[in-house]
Amino acid sequence: MTVVALMWEARAAEARGAELLEWARAQELAREPLRRETFRAAGDRVLVVTWWEAAHADAALPELPEPEAGLVTRPVHRWRFESLGPESPGQ
Repeated sequence: MTVVALMWEARAAEARGAELLEWARAQELAREPLRRETFRAAGDRVLVVTWWEAAHADAALPELPEPEAGLVTRPVHRWRFESLGPESPGQ
């Protein structure tokens, strides 16, 4: 098994940043990840990262859906990363 991180990032429609953040936090996944963290950034962007144990980075894992069209300015961006393990200081 390895750890896979799924990143979900969306940009809110004008003046709807707080609503997008609330929407993202309210989304339930089909099962619980190892960890889930939500971030916000300038430009009313919201980022959700979930960590999963999986056989490989392409494994079928629960993901956050697309919000309704009027809540975001563009389609959601999604990335998957496979953990290479922690690094020692100085590497």
